[in-house]
Amino acid sequence: MITQKEISLPPVSKGYHLIDRFIRDAITDLPQTGILHLFLKHTSAALMLNENADPDVRTDLNTLFDKIAPEGAPFYTHTLEGRDDMPAHFKSALLGTSLSIPITDYQINTGTWQGIYLCEFRNHGGRRNLVITIYS
Repeated sequence: MITQKEISLPPVSKGYHLIDRFIRDAITDLPQTGILHLFLKHTSAALMLNENADPDVRTDLNTLFDKIAPEGAPFYTHTLEGRDDMPAHFKSALLGTSLSIPITDYQINTGTWQGIYLCEFRNHGGRRNLVITIYS
């Protein structure tokens, strides 16, 4: 059986934002076993499963990604949408816009220190749409 739902995440600032609670609020009945698939319908943001306990991880990720793809670099040709747009597309391409997570015993089966993140790469990204699909 396949069920699907689309939710809209609230606008957030540039950075790495835990979205587990939005996903859990949207899906009330999980199967005993299955797969939770998440798909973000945007090209300048990403999804990531990573450390959820120490906020320094988020700070360091932001620093590293900004070093790899700095805003306003002179070699970008896609510049019409702002200094942060092309770096956002590149970062999204690196991390990706989808995640598949197992469902076990009616729960999302992530590790103890894992959280689901919306990685917002635009300075003012706006609302983001997320498709949640459950395969059971």
